[in-house]
Amino acid sequence: MNILRHLLLSLTLLLPLGVQAQPIEVTDAMGRTVTLPGPAKRIVLTQARHFPVLALVHPEPANLIAGWSDEFKTSFSNEYETYLKRYPQLANIPIVGRHTADTFSIEQALALRPDLVVLTAAFAGLTPGQDTRDSALIQRLTAAKVPVIVIDFFVNPLENTVPSLRALGYAVGEKERTDEFIQFYEEHMQGVAQRLADLPKEDHPPVFVHAHAGSTDCCNSPGAGTFNDMISYAGGHNIGVDVLKSSTGKLNFEYINSRAPVVYVATGTGAGKRTTSGGLAIGTGVSEDQARKSLQAIIDGNRLQALPAVRSGNSHGIWHAFNDSPLHMIFIEALAAWIHPDRFQGVSALKTLEEVNQRFLTVPMEGTYMIDLKPAP
Repeated sequence: MNILRHLLLSLTLLLPLGVQAQPIEVTDAMGRTVTLPGPAKRIVLTQARHFPVLALVHPEPANLIAGWSDEFKTSFSNEYETYLKRYPQLANIPIVGRHTADTFSIEQALALRPDLVVLTAAFAGLTPGQDTRDSALIQRLTAAKVPVIVIDFFVNPLENTVPSLRALGYAVGEKERTDEFIQFYEEHMQGVAQRLADLPKEDHPPVFVHAHAGSTDCCNSPGAGTFNDMISYAGGHNIGVDVLKSSTGKLNFEYINSRAPVVYVATGTGAGKRTTSGGLAIGTGVSEDQARKSLQAIIDGNRLQALPAVRSGNSHGIWHAFNDSPLHMIFIEALAAWIHPDRFQGVSALKTLEEVNQRFLTVPMEGTYMIDLKPAP
């Protein structure tokens, strides 16, 4: 009788564990199928800039991080300090490298006993279409029996954002929340596409996105790749793509002036050495007045006053970090409205950001993330 009682008790205790430990299968941005024994609880985030992305799909992201790179603290210090107020434990998370693969310590990462390592396509050394078996980093981690997913919001964001979100959100057991955000993201992206569906190619006007404006000699610009795809999606033509062979590069003043861009957009991060060296002050904790004065100083300091975009009042600043986040939809909405105001009446990227804060973020984004050189009437 005692044996039967003990057996029944053992089975009762095991049942909840069995429910909690259901395997989770996800498909990452590279098309890899990855199986986890259950929701990830100890994540190594190789590029900590994506901690706010994790916050979109999980209400308490700080509870999941076993180790990360130092870049959230060093390159996104305003955002880090904001999250630190809510999650003091962030200060004690072990550092496993900087933001590049050559600084990442696999040994330190494995010593943390992670149940998931999150890589990015760039961090894994992968180019679009490349076989993931070519990544030595992925091979070493999988050989150690650690589940690895690859996310990508930077190399090919317009195609890889949804599978990246789905892989990350499902891996931490937040399918419903993730699906809700994906639906929100797709609705906004489709909204832009629908308003531009009948726009002829010749009506994509020249646009100059001044990347990391003011922090280096004039003038950094996107070439092909991330920002170029977003500019095109928003109905503009990136003047940098016509002469730059890489994803970024420098344009001289004479070339910029000859292309007569009708929209000028400076980008910045609002923190770190780029801002202290004259970069655009924008983002978390930055006031509208600070951002506008910073934008004016950049235009004046780089002799850009004569550009058609500046003379017509179509010059703006925006947070650079939208480019490596699913929140690039906010950048695209803002840019589309600046390029084609007639087609985007009633569309507000600021309201989209407010809705993200209200619906998805436990720690809201507070500050100035986009600015017009001239205050709105």
